[in-house]
Amino acid sequence: MTFDPQTVSMQDASGVAALLDAAAERMLTEPLRRGSSVFLPARGRILLTGDLHDNPVHFRLVQELARLDRSPDNHVVLHELIHGDRLVNGVDLSYRMLCRVAQLLLAKPGQVHVVLANHELAQVFRHPVSKGAGDNLELFDAGLDWAFGDDATLVEEALGRFVRAMPLAIRCENGLMLSHSLPAPFERAGFDPGILDRPLVDADYALRTGDAWKMVWGRGWTQELLADLGATWGVKLFVLGHALVEYGADAPFDNLLLLNTDHERARVVAVDLTEPAPNAHDLVSASVPLSAYGTVDA
Repeated sequence: MTFDPQTVSMQDASGVAALLDAAAERMLTEPLRRGSSVFLPARGRILLTGDLHDNPVHFRLVQELARLDRSPDNHVVLHELIHGDRLVNGVDLSYRMLCRVAQLLLAKPGQVHVVLANHELAQVFRHPVSKGAGDNLELFDAGLDWAFGDDATLVEEALGRFVRAMPLAIRCENGLMLSHSLPAPFERAGFDPGILDRPLVDADYALRTGDAWKMVWGRGWTQELLADLGATWGVKLFVLGHALVEYGADAPFDNLLLLNTDHERARVVAVDLTEPAPNAHDLVSASVPLSAYGTVDA
């Protein structure tokens, strides 16, 4: 029987593992990928999003707003997919969001881009993390056990390969770059900016010392840090998640836009890739609330 990623049952361990592996292979062989970055040319548009945290309604709205069917040059970036607030029978079933994103990535190859975030890294590499409702690792593990029983390990291993395949950044010819986070200022001296131009290895994910860990966990960004990394990477505008943004979009600096896409004030914003990277404050004004397009209740 021919494998169809779009019809995989979320309760079929073998099918889910095959789906995640197919999506991982696609990310690793993406023609626009170099090292741990995907480089987008000056064509079309990109829909920028923030942390999603297993919000299926917002994921549906993001797909609609991305307009992927209208042009192969339209793109969407997704990150921080798992560990939401919605538990089922006391367990976290956000592996299903990874599957839905994998299906979209395979349905729209070259248009859907998933970047590594701290919650995916934490789950796979067993780094403690919590959003305040308990141990996210244990809740997620319990979800896999509840859904797959003795076959949970099969899915867990495929999930690890899927997460390891995720790039760290989407870098655009117009000077825009989206990543989940950036290293904290105090980590800059020991951080290798060349990580974006090479494949990741296990040491990059190491707790506190790895360069990928620093890239997705850092906070407290300063104008000096942004200027330094911007000059190194050729970036004029950074777009990040990994911050509590009460109103969904915020611009602490002219060259830094922060987005949240999971809560009731979630926002996204589209950028024309044929134009120079805009000012972050202008993008806050151009961002759209998802609540204007549908209910926020999953």
